[in-house]
Amino acid sequence: MNFVQLILTVCAISQPTACDERRLTLESITGSTRNCMMQSMPYIAQWAGEHPNVTVTRWRCVTPGAEGSKI
Repeated sequence: MNFVQLILTVCAISQPTACDERRLTLESITGSTRNCMMQSMPYIAQWAGEHPNVTVTRWRCVTPGAEGSKI
């Protein structure tokens, strides 16, 4: 089964220039990164709701291992 990673760029609300990446492995979205981009909004909204001290500024989808081992 091919999983997809959703990579969120998040910035602290108290320090908007303090940004970092968070990686979520989406087991329920299989297949292409294109499917991930089209279906990822509910996951981003849920994650953002669970992390009220940061804001999501960007996101992208990758195949696990495609961008190195930074997790």
